[in-house]
Amino acid sequence: MASDIFSKVEHGRTADEVVQQVESLILDGVLRVGDRLPGERELARRFDVSRPILREALKTLEQRGLLTSRHGGGTFIADVIGEIFSQPVMDLIARHRRATYDYLEYRHEVEGITAAFAAERATKADKDLLQGIVESMREAHAQEDFDREAALDVEFHSAIGEAAHNIILLHTLRSCYRLLSNGVFFNRALIYQYSGSRDRLLEQHIAIFEAIAASNPDMAKRAAENHMEFVARTLKQAERANDWVRVANLRLQQRGQKGGGKKQKTE
Repeated sequence: MASDIFSKVEHGRTADEVVQQVESLILDGVLRVGDRLPGERELARRFDVSRPILREALKTLEQRGLLTSRHGGGTFIADVIGEIFSQPVMDLIARHRRATYDYLEYRHEVEGITAAFAAERATKADKDLLQGIVESMREAHAQEDFDREAALDVEFHSAIGEAAHNIILLHTLRSCYRLLSNGVFFNRALIYQYSGSRDRLLEQHIAIFEAIAASNPDMAKRAAENHMEFVARTLKQAERANDWVRVANLRLQQRGQKGGGKKQKTE
């Protein structure tokens, strides 16, 4: 963890000031779920506060559900993303396929707005981070590492959410991506295995990045929307193709049972 994300407390050196600083780092997406905080001695040094004041601040943050302690293992940022829906609603969504396309329709609009904001607001550091992710995507693509590509896909869109510098968009998108990662809406392997889709997806991600790097909001919005339209269209095609395979196999099985696997005589 970078040593400069924490600032010395200048006024009064109270627990409240430490709490406010950590809360801001979580809200802005600097500290993310699962990040481990430095040890108590080191953290007190960075904030320039006494260890009793730091302990009071950490206790407050833990009571607010922002930190979690593991016995003998340190202090971590708690799961502040959570789930958008309750478990019964998520199970209901998973059983009804039309929810998937409503989800993609929602993301079509939100991703477009987010990319446009990112093109307007991204700093050099934001663009450097995105460029690094894109380079990792190229490597995973060349190595045909599907799992790595899927993880980087989420990381890429999350980084765009950060570059948009809108905390509501940031945390809303993170919740959406968690549902996607958990496979609530669809299995991304369907899209990755569809002929030519991996190449197209990489090209689309690069197009979004280049538009943001060029600070072109209109181009970034169009690139993000085109990407989501492709995902929705390809998912439908892949699901239809899988259904064709399923039905064809059932026909073969049924006719094989009737004819003992031999060709039927025609009248």
